[in-house]
Amino acid sequence: MSGLTGATERVRELTDGENVEELAAELLRLVEVHGIWGRDWRPITDILDAKPEAFRIQVALAALPLEDGWGADILVEVILHNVPLDRHLNVVEPLLTRAANSGTYYAYRLLAHLADAWLQAGRELPLPVIGVIRRTAHGMYGKDRLHDLVALPDYPALNPGEEWADHALADLATTGGEWKALVAHAVTATSSKPSSKWEKQARQLLDAVGHDPAQATITRWLALVGRPRTVPVQDLDDAAFDPHNALGIRGLAWMLAFLPARPESARLLGNLVETALRKVPGIGPRSPMVANAAVYALSRMDGDAAPAQLARLAARVTYKGTLKVLNTALDARATALGLTRDEVEELAVPTYGLTEVGRRTEVLGEATAELTITGTRTAIMWRNAKGREVKAPPASVRRDHAEALAELKASVKDIDKMLSAQVERLDQQFLAQRAWPYKIWRDRYLDHPLVGALGRRLIWLIDDQSCVYADGDLRGVDDVKVTPAEDAVVRLWHPIGRDVNEVLAWRDRLERHEITQPFKQAHREIYLLTAAEENTGVYSNRYAAHILRQHQFHALAAQRGWHNKLRLMVDDVYTPATRELTQWGLRAEFWVEGIGDDYGTDTLDSGAYLRLVTDQVRFYPAEAPENLAHAYGRGYEQWLHNGADPVQPLSLDQVPPLVLSEIMRDVDLFVGVASVGNDPTWQDGGPDGRFREYWTSYSFGELSGTAQTRRDLLRRLVPRLAIADRCMLEGRFLHVRGDIRTYKIHLGSGNILMTPNDQYLCIVPKQASETGAGQVFLPFEGDRVLAVILSKAMLLAKDTEITDPTIARQIQR
Repeated sequence: MSGLTGATERVRELTDGENVEELAAELLRLVEVHGIWGRDWRPITDILDAKPEAFRIQVALAALPLEDGWGADILVEVILHNVPLDRHLNVVEPLLTRAANSGTYYAYRLLAHLADAWLQAGRELPLPVIGVIRRTAHGMYGKDRLHDLVALPDYPALNPGEEWADHALADLATTGGEWKALVAHAVTATSSKPSSKWEKQARQLLDAVGHDPAQATITRWLALVGRPRTVPVQDLDDAAFDPHNALGIRGLAWMLAFLPARPESARLLGNLVETALRKVPGIGPRSPMVANAAVYALSRMDGDAAPAQLARLAARVTYKGTLKVLNTALDARATALGLTRDEVEELAVPTYGLTEVGRRTEVLGEATAELTITGTRTAIMWRNAKGREVKAPPASVRRDHAEALAELKASVKDIDKMLSAQVERLDQQFLAQRAWPYKIWRDRYLDHPLVGALGRRLIWLIDDQSCVYADGDLRGVDDVKVTPAEDAVVRLWHPIGRDVNEVLAWRDRLERHEITQPFKQAHREIYLLTAAEENTGVYSNRYAAHILRQHQFHALAAQRGWHNKLRLMVDDVYTPATRELTQWGLRAEFWVEGIGDDYGTDTLDSGAYLRLVTDQVRFYPAEAPENLAHAYGRGYEQWLHNGADPVQPLSLDQVPPLVLSEIMRDVDLFVGVASVGNDPTWQDGGPDGRFREYWTSYSFGELSGTAQTRRDLLRRLVPRLAIADRCMLEGRFLHVRGDIRTYKIHLGSGNILMTPNDQYLCIVPKQASETGAGQVFLPFEGDRVLAVILSKAMLLAKDTEITDPTIARQIQR
């Protein structure tokens, strides 16, 4: 006999012998081996049911210490399935204590049984037990007794254990019934949007507590959302949201939309979106539900601050579900105003009190604060009553103007976030084909107090005349003043299709005047059709056969406007990463595939591949059917519906040069950032050394388009360095002469070889690599590898001064 049938006699034998510890261990083994669902346990439960209740209680108690997990809980549910627990509180209390430490409780019927027994005995359920009841019920489908227990009266509406909820519960303990009713109503926010009935009741409750107190208190609570748990529980990550409390966050966020619009409320909701979308390892975004609720609240708010947050988030958010909600909100606002979506995003950018481009001055008592935008960052410079510059706000400001000081600091954070979002949006304008009438462009991009800080460092085409803003006027590359006609049309300048001498002249001008562009424009890489691509015709293999870190690629693709799905080992087919090029009527596809077949080594626990191998780049008409790649290299096919005919990829020579260049630049970026060849610790080739050959060929091989641009720039930058006499550019490397060794830094990966025998030197750069206190001017932002190369060069030129033992040991060998 086998399985449960074969185990019945063993269970009967142990039961007759009344050896509770051995019986409990055997029953737990059966649960772990055979499971409980879909199995007929009746032969075993019949044996247990024939025994006295006291014996079954002893077996249940013996099972508890055997395993701190779901198996023992399920087993206890089986053992006690029809025992009247209100007569056996000696087992109810330890079981409730055990359940209270759980995120959710698998034995949900037992949990309800325990709670009822405790309540029938006239006892009060501890708040942690209420918490696990609520969390468990939240994840259940259908109606169950546990759902009735969620609505028990006389218990606080929120679960303790999260900092924001703990503060709210402390406040509620000293306030009247109106506040308790308001929070109790907030946790009933179970739909994606508030119903008219829900909203009506919420407004009545807000009226009862007062709009100003409600605004201040709700804002104070929600500002704490996202902080680590104050009381850890099993199976709930400290960074994750309690699912019951998340309903309360959703309801409170909606309520902010029903109150008078204030900038601080919009700022809070914008931050809440980002907090809720922050990823937790093994889980993903913390709570898309909360993020979507905050977006909805912003869409309902009046004033200028809310649209500004929506526009900022639309440029930064990559999570598809929330991005869809953001796009819907912005499209609806555009329709209501009779504007295009682009116009709404442009008009939504606030000034943040800046009175001129990139500058704001605040007088606080006898002190003065000057807020200045430099590059894509904002700084505050303080002057005391005597006009002398000081590093921090004077004590009188902190004492007498605390509220204004807090608002000024909040403005700095807001400006930095908005600048980052605007850089992303502007960098996407090349493919958007945006054009502006001169006057509108001047108002929105040149003279706007915030956007102007970026726009004045970019090159623009006015009709066909390229120019920048300098010395109070628009000037061409020859510094001659440009005076546009009133009906002139303005576009963002792109180097493709421009005369080579013009491109070089703009690069030289930026470098001479030390103008740092917010992203690569004058130095932007151009990707022209190659001879190999002319031969392949409809696809490019330029970036095939690279090994990428999947999750880094996935995040970067989303940031660049590509749609991609994580590759899982269980998948049979994969869709390519795609970018919709609506204005061009095209769709770009980048084919990638999971690599490796060792679960746990080549994947996460979720089954998601850690690494990808790259393949072709193709272009299709926008309306072409979706393509699918079969797993394990079994080829591609087009997903045809309703008898549709297959659509072939476009010949690459039919793709507009600007589109081809920008798409290839994206793919080069994916490879350049996400390749395992960039990891300085991978000289062993990763798992089992499988990628050693690729790592070596990438780390020190031919240069990509980005790396070639880097080399061209370094030719001009290196002579200006303090270590110029120790540096030489040759081929793929920047050679740096130290006192101990000479070093070859690869211009693509930033990895290092040491002469005389090309010994590898492993230096792991810090997450935010600096080039050294402003010692080096760079004509654009955003190339981290260039900053890493320069910082390594400066370090190695003075190799006798290196104090890091992990580096020094390698050099001295």
